[in-house]
Amino acid sequence: MNNIVVFGASGQLGQCLKRTADAQGMTAIYFPAESEADILNKDALKQIFDTYQPAWCINCAAYTAVDKAEDNIDLARKINKTGTENLSTFCLEYNTVLIHTSTDFVFKGDKAAPLNESDVAEPVNVYGLTKLEGELAVTKTLEKYYILRTSWLYSEYGNNFVKTMLKLGSERDELKIIADQIGTPTYAMDLARCILQIISAKDKAYGTYHFSNEGVASWYDFAKAIFDISAAKVKVLPIKTSEYPLPAVRPAYSVMDKTKIKQTFGIEIPYWRDSLITCISKL
Repeated sequence: MNNIVVFGASGQLGQCLKRTADAQGMTAIYFPAESEADILNKDALKQIFDTYQPAWCINCAAYTAVDKAEDNIDLARKINKTGTENLSTFCLEYNTVLIHTSTDFVFKGDKAAPLNESDVAEPVNVYGLTKLEGELAVTKTLEKYYILRTSWLYSEYGNNFVKTMLKLGSERDELKIIADQIGTPTYAMDLARCILQIISAKDKAYGTYHFSNEGVASWYDFAKAIFDISAAKVKVLPIKTSEYPLPAVRPAYSVMDKTKIKQTFGIEIPYWRDSLITCISKL
């Protein structure tokens, strides 16, 4: 059986995977509700693995509230580390390949060049730390895994920067947006297509990979593009991180090098602004 099971099916990446799989006519991919597929519940996990006997498991389940994680360390660690540990253990037992999604926030963000997979991970916030702990749980337990680090994820689904900006833009004439944090916006539909392409490739090049859209932007650039594309009449003012303090520190520079994933799987990655146009047209 070549069944695929997706954990975290109700999140934005889970929903993008469902839409992409439907568009590709995939039938052996399953999206159990989180009440049935709680990664903290070992009995529930056993039931899922017994039922589906998955060849592949895609983990989109995560605690992603970056600022709240600073005060909810135990919960963030439970979901991002312990839950991933549980999933890895069952993948080992059932000979299942794990695709685990992680984040650019595992990096400190003080290197002024695109980050590759071998760069030292040194998180600057609790969210990044617990996601790194999850990565380590995977690499310690499994040989057959793909860890995909991504950044600044958005889509038509869930809560994300694009939807927040469009909402604020409908309520205000002017917004101040941070301009000294640099990264790459990533359309979750593009990441979903990448994940399914890895599965269909049947390539055993296991390991850690970086995936984001192509190009570089600040949050200010990202917001400007959102309003330009949506034709919203909003004045966007650039500010420094120090002018808008948040509970969690963010990496100043987290642009990722995607050479490895492109060369290994022959993946063509769209430019971030082109994907943003696609997303906004659907919203």
